[in-house]
Amino acid sequence: MKNLKVVFMGTPEFAVPVLEKLIEETNVILVVSQPDSYVGRKKILTPSPIKQVALENNIPCFTPTNIKKDYDKVLESNADIIITCAYGQIIPKVLLDFPKYKCVNVHASLLPKYRGGAPIEASIINGDDETGITIMYMAPGMDDGDIIKQSKVSILDNDNINTLSDKLSILGSNLLIETLPSIIDGTCNVIKQDDSKVTYAYIIKRKDEVLDFNNNYKDIYNKVRALYNRSYFVMNNIEYKVISVRFEKNIGSVGVINNIYKDGFGIGCKDGEVVITEFIPSGKKQMLVSSFLNGIKNNSLIGVRVNEETEKR
Repeated sequence: MKNLKVVFMGTPEFAVPVLEKLIEETNVILVVSQPDSYVGRKKILTPSPIKQVALENNIPCFTPTNIKKDYDKVLESNADIIITCAYGQIIPKVLLDFPKYKCVNVHASLLPKYRGGAPIEASIINGDDETGITIMYMAPGMDDGDIIKQSKVSILDNDNINTLSDKLSILGSNLLIETLPSIIDGTCNVIKQDDSKVTYAYIIKRKDEVLDFNNNYKDIYNKVRALYNRSYFVMNNIEYKVISVRFEKNIGSVGVINNIYKDGFGIGCKDGEVVITEFIPSGKKQMLVSSFLNGIKNNSLIGVRVNEETEKR
C-alpha cells in the first residue's frame, strides 16, 4: 500500500498510533490537524500531538481554523483516500466525495452506540464491560456512515480514560491497516447502522465534571476513572481534582466528610463512603491525601460538607 496517497486528519494523542501506522504502511502526503493551542499555566502555544508527528516525519501539516471554509489544500493534494481519527471538526461534504476511495473514519466505539466526541468516557461512566473500534465510511451526519469493520476490547474494572484510550488507539491503528486492502479493492462488506440502537456521547462539559455524592459509589468511581484528573469536588472554597478513590461501607451523611483514614478521608455517598486517596488541590501538584492530612488537624475536616459552593452557582 506504499503507493496509496493518504490525507490524514486528526488532533489528539489518541490518533497518534493511527497516523504512525499509516506512515509505515502508506504514503501520507498531507496531515490536517486543529490549530496550535495554548497549554499549561504559562499558556505556551503548542502544536497538537498529530502536528508534532507530521513535523517529525517531514509531512506537510495544514491547520485550518474552519475546515468547512478552508479546504482547498486538501483538494489540491489529489489524495486517494482521506482517513480521519478524532479530528475535532465536521468534515464538509465536498471532501467526503472527492477521493477515489472516499473518506474513512476510525471511531472509538461500537457504532451505532456512542456517536459523538466522548465515546471512551461514556463507556466507562456507564459501566460497560466492553467497547471497541469502528472503521466506517464518513457521511454528512455525526458518525452515521456505513460500518466497514469492528473489533471489541474488554473494559477492566481498573481501566481509566488513559489506559482504555491506549488500548483502543492501538486496536484502531491495527484494524485500519487490516481493513484498508478490502477498501481499496472494493471487497469490504459494509453494514448500515441500525438507527433504533443509536446513542450519543457528547463532549464532556465543565458542569459535568463535578462529582455528585448523591450517587452510588460505583457511579462515582466510574466517573473518576473516566474523567481522570478532571472530575472534582469543592471543599472550603478550594477545588480538588480527583485521581483515585476507594470504598468504605460506613454509612454517614451524604456529601459530608464523615471519617478520616490513614490513606484519605471518606465522603458520604448513597451506599457508603467514597474515600478520596489522591487528588490535585487547585494551584498545586498531584498528591496523596495521606500527605495532605499530615499538614492539618484531621478532626477539623469531620463534618465539612463538600460542593456547597458549586450548588450555589
